[in-house]
Amino acid sequence: MKYVVIIPDGGADRPLPELNGLTPFEAAEMPNLDALARAGRVGTVATTPPGFGAGSDVCTMDLLGYEPRLYHTGRAPLEAAALGIETDPTQWIFRLNLVTVGEPGTDQDGLMLDHSAGGIGDSEARTLLNGLSEYWADHEPDLASGFELTPGVSYRSILVDRSGRSYASVRTVPPHEIPNQPWSASLPSGGANADLIVRLMELSRAYLGSHEINQARREQGLRPANSAWIWGQGTRPQLPSFLQRFGLTGGMITSVDLLAGIARLIGWDLIDCPGLTSYHDTDYAAQGRATIASLDRYDIVCCHVEAPDEASHQADWQTKVASLESIDREIIGPVSKALEKYGDPETDPDSEGWRLLVLPDHYTLCSTRKHDATPVPFMMAGAWVRSVVERSFSERQADASDLHIDPGCDLMEYFLRSGLANTRVR
Repeated sequence: MKYVVIIPDGGADRPLPELNGLTPFEAAEMPNLDALARAGRVGTVATTPPGFGAGSDVCTMDLLGYEPRLYHTGRAPLEAAALGIETDPTQWIFRLNLVTVGEPGTDQDGLMLDHSAGGIGDSEARTLLNGLSEYWADHEPDLASGFELTPGVSYRSILVDRSGRSYASVRTVPPHEIPNQPWSASLPSGGANADLIVRLMELSRAYLGSHEINQARREQGLRPANSAWIWGQGTRPQLPSFLQRFGLTGGMITSVDLLAGIARLIGWDLIDCPGLTSYHDTDYAAQGRATIASLDRYDIVCCHVEAPDEASHQADWQTKVASLESIDREIIGPVSKALEKYGDPETDPDSEGWRLLVLPDHYTLCSTRKHDATPVPFMMAGAWVRSVVERSFSERQADASDLHIDPGCDLMEYFLRSGLANTRVR
């Protein structure tokens, strides 16, 4: 059996007045997904367990079959794994975003304007981060000596404290959860070591605000990366491999370090796919081709697309709809057609068979620019997947279904094993 999982990150949403009361999934032209849904099954899955926030770290881990209450130690450790950053159990790992905050003297002073600093490019981000490390070392040498800053992709980077200090009682807030809100109320808090992180963030504003890169970005009408925001802390987790848990080999296609880190930790290969970004300028067709080309090498391939989530965080419903349509046209359609060569064991007992799962990891609301923990819709199609009621794919259709999976970590077992008592073992 061949398995494919396609994740349009943050694709689920509420009805929008700009779309005449439709959600982006309902408004988007997605004929391939709808055809698969009518032939397969549609339902909901609770990817955010009680007590957790609706982040891609928690939700993706859950939908891949790893219960966050057992395996989740924080978001940053997952991204550190993608970058090959080695740590021991006493060392704490943070995510650091380059963000845009309202500038002094403006009516937006004190507000979190953009969690991604306008989607700043890798080159500019690396220059700013390297300079920031030097600035910290010059102005707080004793504090900075314990920290190591590693740039990731675009506005994302990883900060490791190797000093042995603990941040177990520290509370941090993701910057994408406070759009257009006062950031001072969401600074790290809880315990003396929270003040150390706050101090680093204070220094970042002093350094980044006047940097020549940001001066140039302002002149070009781009958002400056005028502050660092530190959050998502944890220590390195230990996860059993996917092969140990489910007996299958896997590969991940993603532009995001977080998903790449989860893949590494569960023993999946990272599948190279040039042309990927986290935005609507990504090469959707290349991602579809890479997924198809990987089917012969792996039992399960996961294709993650970040663009709908980033559009939602900018309240850009038009781009969100366009990204969903591109995913359907360039990924879901070609991949589902390629899967047909593996046959249908119901009619041909000698064929290998296939299954396809499409779902967002969480809701990301254009109306609030935030994630939401509502159970997400999913579509499952392929061998022995049938429903009495034909449904198209949308949030409302999924809610009306009789298929609701909770806890979310049970979804992977359902996807891989349900109804396969008579399947042929290779």
